[in-house]
This record gives sequence, structure tokens and C-alpha cells, in this order.
Amino acid sequence: MGLKKGQTNNPNGRPKGSKNKINEEIREKIQSLFDGNFDKIQSDIEKLDPKNRLKFLTDLMPYLVPKLQTTTYTNEIDWENIPEEKIDKLLNRYSKSQQN
Repeated sequence: MGLKKGQTNNPNGRPKGSKNKINEEIREKIQSLFDGNFDKIQSDIEKLDPKNRLKFLTDLMPYLVPKLQTTTYTNEIDWENIPEEKIDKLLNRYSKSQQN
């Protein structure tokens, strides 16, 4: 009859980093479809008006290029912990750049 809800034959679960077999098969089939029809797809893309061509390409981007993680930049400087020599160097460099 199968397993009860919450019961598994593998108490450790799927190993970390292992790929889902179904997803891998589908990915391979999609890749094969694109490989076998690349010229036709290219021709169809060229027939699109610029707005739709750009939309099509931007829709594909997440699948081609990994997304960058958002980073936060803070402009806070802990002046109390910077040695005076370094501050002097920075000030000298800045004043020289302003003279040029």
C-alpha cells in the first residue's frame, strides 16, 4: 500500500547536492530540442519586433546567467579604529588629487 505520511525508506533523505532525476531528464530533453532546432529558433527570434525580441531574450537570461546576490554597501567608516598614519596618507592623496 505504500508508506504512511511522514515515513521514508531513507531516513537520511537525498544526499546534499544530488540532482532530481526527473528534472535532469527534462533538462536534457529541452537542451536536445534547442540543439536540434537552433536555426529555426534563431530565425523565429529575428522575425520578432524589437520589443518582443528583447522580452524573449530577457526572459531567457535567468536560465543562462546565474543571478547575482544582492549586496548592501554601507558608507559607514569606523574612524576610531583607523591608525592616524593611514588617515594622513588618505588626506595627502586626496589633497594631491584636488591640486591636479
